[in-house]
Amino acid sequence: MFNPDLSSIVKVLERREGEGIILEVIQYEKLQGHYGGEAAAYRHVNKLHQVRAYLKGGELVTESGALQFMKGAVAMKTDNSLGSIAKGLLGNALTGESSVKPRYTGVGEIYLEPSYKHFFSIELNNEELIADKGTFYCCESRVEVGVYAQKNLSAAIAGGEGYFQTKLRGSGIAVLQSSVPSEQILVYKLNNEKLQVDGNYVIARKGNIEFTVEKSTKSIIGSSRSGEGLLHTYRGTGEVWLIPTLKFVG
Repeated sequence: MFNPDLSSIVKVLERREGEGIILEVIQYEKLQGHYGGEAAAYRHVNKLHQVRAYLKGGELVTESGALQFMKGAVAMKTDNSLGSIAKGLLGNALTGESSVKPRYTGVGEIYLEPSYKHFFSIELNNEELIADKGTFYCCESRVEVGVYAQKNLSAAIAGGEGYFQTKLRGSGIAVLQSSVPSEQILVYKLNNEKLQVDGNYVIARKGNIEFTVEKSTKSIIGSSRSGEGLLHTYRGTGEVWLIPTLKFVG
């Protein structure tokens, strides 16, 4: 018969409580029926995931277009001022993401669009996190979502992310999305150290980390002979989050 609350087919993977809001990452344990598109390609190897929020007077900020459905006394709002629209258009052009984020307030339930990708939650404590484009999914309103400008020309030109990335700042809960589960994300803690990576494996960084793109050896000829070429280089003190298995994910 019909399902009153999905509890018999979903598993709660994560649950975090913020100020007037609870954020959950859920997983559908078994799906039946006819599937096409993304579902047909991935449902035999990955399980479907979704973000669910319970509002208790708090506020949820999401990526544009993330809403699937909501129930209760929940109101959605966006800033439609000329300044906000201009900022949103600029953000679209710079980061490939919408800078005008919908905000949901009130009391009720919100379900965001499910995906065969993976979601995981983090909690910032008066911190700033620089995220790869497409990584941000939602957060409580205590976290400010903005644009980060690359400080180094080599990173902007050869880093694969362009001149701008997404910046999360403040204290609160955010949910990020990834091609792999959080268990496959390697978090390197640097203490005035250097990390070099051959390719776009890094999805986020925190702390005082400088990002540049450098030749693998001192000369261009040497770099060509080494077979490595340019390396993404991270220096400083903080965290670098990378996915060693990224190229092997469906």
